[in-house]
Amino acid sequence: MPFVVTIPEQLSIAATSLANIGSTISTANTAAAAPTTTLLAAGADEVSTAIAALFGSHGQAFQALSAQAENLHGQFVTTLNSSAFSYASAEAANASQNLVNALNMPAEGLLGRPLIGDGTDGAPGTGQDGGDGGILWGNGGNGGSGAPGQRGGDGGDAGLLGKGGYGGNGGAGQTGGTGGSVGLFGNGGGGGGGGAGGGAGGLGGDAGLVFGVGGPGGDGGDGGGTGGAGGAGGTFWGPGGAGGSGGHGGAGIAGNGGAGGPGGAVFGTGGDGGQGGLGGSGGTAEQAATAACCSARAGRAAKAHPTTTRGARVERAAMAACCWVTAGKAGRAERRASAAAEPAAPAAAPAC
Repeated sequence: MPFVVTIPEQLSIAATSLANIGSTISTANTAAAAPTTTLLAAGADEVSTAIAALFGSHGQAFQALSAQAENLHGQFVTTLNSSAFSYASAEAANASQNLVNALNMPAEGLLGRPLIGDGTDGAPGTGQDGGDGGILWGNGGNGGSGAPGQRGGDGGDAGLLGKGGYGGNGGAGQTGGTGGSVGLFGNGGGGGGGGAGGGAGGLGGDAGLVFGVGGPGGDGGDGGGTGGAGGAGGTFWGPGGAGGSGGHGGAGIAGNGGAGGPGGAVFGTGGDGGQGGLGGSGGTAEQAATAACCSARAGRAAKAHPTTTRGARVERAAMAACCWVTAGKAGRAERRASAAAEPAAPAAAPAC
């Protein structure tokens, strides 16, 4: 691919020169409009009138084409100016980025963390932690979501000034990532949501040491996951983060809401606790077995004989001294003789 060498200043000068040329041509066309579009006939005869009208129509067509050319010329000048501005902005950004890189390289080599800049986000589906922001300034990167069976990545911590990254959502049955914390000034990152199947929500990140709002805890996953606790507010001032909501329950189980984060030591209220999840549906009821003290169950009705019209009566349940006994179901008669089985007799009442 060929390289393009551009001097933004020269582009701006060329655009200005072209704009001046367009202005000069426009002035000339305006001055020539009246003499070329409204010609007087050389005589009163029809031939002179027709010739004047013919030349006048040519003049009008020339003015229409000149207007279109002027419009095209103006668009070209505008595009050239925009290009010059874009190239100049790109050069300035490259210069500033080079300066930032020059500052960050020694810090990364010594501390493993840049001085200025935001942390990188974790890739989705990997459970990768978000990168930490710059030590002086920078927001933490968001944690990547976890694959099935994998915990969500933690959010990156912010610098002295910034915002903590959000924790990634946990995979199926796994915990969400913890939100990133802040150094001095800024809000903590929110915890990631728990994965479906009872995964707990991630903890909210703590706010800055001076002031800031604690990050909210992540919601628990469906299936009874517990909501994550909210992050602590700033030490001097700041409300604590709200606890995450509990996950909706599976069969008869509901997740607990997360605890609210503590407020600041000087000023600040504690965070609200999370809402509990909705309980799941109860299991399907089965027929109850007889109590341990019962020794007899009702018998089943015998099938009707092909020549009879009724099935045999169900035997009564044996009476137990300490429990209720449910009568058995009547058997269905064979349809060969269009017979109906006799309904079951009720269970005998207990002596107690």
